[in-house]
Amino acid sequence: MKQNNHLTIDATGQSLGRLASRVAVLLQDKNKATYEPNKVGTNIVIINNLSKIRFTGTKPKVKTYYKHSGYLGHLKEMSLEKMWVKDPKKVFLLAVKGMLPKNKLRARRLKHLILNL
Repeated sequence: MKQNNHLTIDATGQSLGRLASRVAVLLQDKNKATYEPNKVGTNIVIINNLSKIRFTGTKPKVKTYYKHSGYLGHLKEMSLEKMWVKDPKKVFLLAVKGMLPKNKLRARRLKHLILNL
């Protein structure tokens, strides 16, 4: 029987990318000797104080997120700075999502991530 491990991480003062890569490893259970790439994993990662993450350099002004509606000319863009003010959870979720393998298990692994502002 597999038992869920609740791992709590305090995000205060940590860099966005470094924290996201650490969380991606924990969600895949790569920190355990029983790692299996075809299994979801048993870790449940809880991030506290997400709003206190720090950004380095000019990243908030320079980094741009794009989304497309599917219609011609409907490419929307938003800077990291604006997106962070609107929804910090989405920014962190997109960072972790990009660091997980692009397969059928990605959505199920992301359900094991709990974000608290």
